[in-house]
Amino acid sequence: MPRLKLPFLKMHGLGNDFVVLDARDRALALTPERRRAIADRRLGVGCDQLIVLEPPTERGADVFMRIYNPDGGEAGACGNATRCVASVLMDERRTEHVTVQTVAGLLDSQKAGLGSNGLPIVAVDMGPARLDWRDIPVREPCDTNHMPIALGPLSDAVGTNMGNPHATFFVDDVEAIALAELGPKLERDRFFPERANIGVAQLIGQGRLRLRVWERGAGLTLACGSGACAAVVAANRRGLVQRRADVTLDGGTLAIEWLRDGHVLMAGGVALAFKGELDGSLLS
Repeated sequence: MPRLKLPFLKMHGLGNDFVVLDARDRALALTPERRRAIADRRLGVGCDQLIVLEPPTERGADVFMRIYNPDGGEAGACGNATRCVASVLMDERRTEHVTVQTVAGLLDSQKAGLGSNGLPIVAVDMGPARLDWRDIPVREPCDTNHMPIALGPLSDAVGTNMGNPHATFFVDDVEAIALAELGPKLERDRFFPERANIGVAQLIGQGRLRLRVWERGAGLTLACGSGACAAVVAANRRGLVQRRADVTLDGGTLAIEWLRDGHVLMAGGVALAFKGELDGSLLS
């Protein structure tokens, strides 16, 4: 009897890469062990996040997007994955607008033209930035514009929840920060009861930030969309940028705008790297 073959898409937004599985017509039994196996870059396909498309459960949504980190745990939001999934759905339905449902809420997405490299630009409304200490969340009441957490050269972080918790540290030189060493310690600091994404940001020009992010449950990635949103919100709160800024990550640049109603818009390129089939051995 032939073994099960499960189609998948390998996509990325500025190098932030995803394995996308379609479970809209049939449920997939993805235990934490199976998620880790698929995300493994040596023994599986490899990705920053595993994305599973499911039928929506809220009116107005076109799909439910479930997000799993490489450690097998579930994440609440991922901006670059949302843009990739929205691109797939818009192509399927021959439309320029879709709504993606996530654990963190409904995210409206639309086509925004082509980039200079010919890749489609997709914009997504990431919803409101939440700033209260309870929303991040952190262990104790504090001013989230100046959170009392520090490690080595990093201190005085800004807290933002973009569907997931972020701590953004502003530094003079992003490249001088050993984020691979400091990130995992700060992610799991007891100050963050649900752990946190750790960003280091640098002002590099008017309306321009340089950002690197240690992602909760994933580690260093080439781009973190929700982290870019959090960085612009944090920089605006500190008086470093206006409400719109370009954020340059290791994988490219995202355009971010913090609207007056509190919502944060993000736009950038998406790409389909390849299509394939998972062997049944990865699901057993």
